[in-house]
Amino acid sequence: MMTTKRDWHHNREMWIRTLEKQTGDGLEAWKAKLRTRQFRDEQQLRTWLSQRHITGYAQQLLVMERFGYPDFVLATADELIDRQYADSPRLRGIYDAIVKAATSTGDLTIQARKTFVSLVSRRTFARIQRAGKTGVNLGLRLDGQRRVGRLVPSTIHDTMRLQITVLDAAEVDAELLGWLKRAYLQNA
Repeated sequence: MMTTKRDWHHNREMWIRTLEKQTGDGLEAWKAKLRTRQFRDEQQLRTWLSQRHITGYAQQLLVMERFGYPDFVLATADELIDRQYADSPRLRGIYDAIVKAATSTGDLTIQARKTFVSLVSRRTFARIQRAGKTGVNLGLRLDGQRRVGRLVPSTIHDTMRLQITVLDAAEVDAELLGWLKRAYLQNA
């Protein structure tokens, strides 16, 4: 089984490709154009870019290049995950147990974000997110599955319609692993 970790750096590469596709010019050419103009704030830059039909990720990239990247975009996957659980080793243990179980399902990518972690095969099949100070929510993409037992309606994301709230690492058991495997297989 192969597991990889991704953070925002992967997205930045995609944003650069999007910029090149939208405009025909690369990032360095656009940075040079931005240096020739004064922009008092992000909104003025966004307006200027929109007038040049630069939208979405390409626009966001140029705004961050001009006004600075948020620290979570610059952080590595490990740093993002460490920050999420910095104040709670117990919850970090639950997170680690879920990830260990997920890695047994097959090849996957652990995609770290500021407040959650997505587990991705061909597409995202699960999302791990803190449930305050008490537990960790595991959202699952299980199309057509109804709530049953620990599997309840999700508050995590509209594609993760069901979730299991894990309050202790011991709850990462055969039942939870079964749901993880099913979500993995449905989305592989």
